[in-house]
Amino acid sequence: MEGRRGNLTFIRSQQSGTKDGSLIANPTSNSVVEELKSKDWEIGALKDEIAATQGIRIRRRPPTGPPLHYVGPFEFRLQNEGNTPRNILEEIVWNKDTEVAQMKEKNPIFSLKKALENAPPPRDFLGALKASCLRTGLPALIAEVKKASPSRGVLREDFHPVEVAQAYEKGGAACLSVLTDSKYFQGSFENLEAIRNAGVKCPLLCKEFIVDAWQLYYARTKGADGVLLIAAVLPDIDIKYMLKICKMIGLTALVEVHDENEMDRMLAIDGIELIGINNRNLETFEVDIGNTKRLLEGKRGETIRQKDILVVGESGLFTPADIAYVQEAGVKAVSGPFT
Repeated sequence: MEGRRGNLTFIRSQQSGTKDGSLIANPTSNSVVEELKSKDWEIGALKDEIAATQGIRIRRRPPTGPPLHYVGPFEFRLQNEGNTPRNILEEIVWNKDTEVAQMKEKNPIFSLKKALENAPPPRDFLGALKASCLRTGLPALIAEVKKASPSRGVLREDFHPVEVAQAYEKGGAACLSVLTDSKYFQGSFENLEAIRNAGVKCPLLCKEFIVDAWQLYYARTKGADGVLLIAAVLPDIDIKYMLKICKMIGLTALVEVHDENEMDRMLAIDGIELIGINNRNLETFEVDIGNTKRLLEGKRGETIRQKDILVVGESGLFTPADIAYVQEAGVKAVSGPFT
């Protein structure tokens, strides 16, 4: 915290009449609302510091400093040139942090907890994967209902989520993954809800960028049976907390890792039953399915077997040979649009 305070630059008093003044004597700014916003910023900044010690490079929010009208009579802002996202995932996370804050104002947590009473009962996402793998001898399929992605653009212009979901189910998918991010993937929670209400029997994964526990409750109210937790985004304390909530409200957590550090972090956490290995490099967006094999070799693979964790292969799986390769490495399920 001292290092951050050292970067705080006091500029000028608004009373001096300067346009760019950032030191403002404004006794009316010390309201309860502004104080809460400032504390929220401090907590977020502290979380980023904790995350960095765990090797997490994705920052939760831009390091632009606290909101205007910081607690007390003075306003200041951080001098920091790192306010541009370093990669697409960080850009998505920053946008999601703002989006969720707005959604929470419209649907506070107490209203979501009440809405859970009328939510459709959760289905066994993990059990469906295990049953499919046992029945076919092949990795279970988690088919993605996805219209677009940042890396490949629009995948299907004529997109009808319910029809796509029904076709996947008819084709033998064990579970479905429904993209709910609107800005970058052109998905929605309405799609998730419509698929659930249409009578699709496959368990549904809400494929969202989770940055707040509030999102878990929201996903469950929309009919989700599982959610995605990304180790590159969430520090260990958040993963542990969210796992407890998932268990409490009936969600299966698919915890996604990209590299050795993330895998080691997740294997040290109790209660994880489902790990997805994403073969896409977060910074270059290049795909290497050899990543799956590397993360399942040696002691890591032995730990996964001892803990009876089911592993899902993600990204870059386009041919039967690709599926066979990751299955031999230890994968029991695969996920993707396969287009």
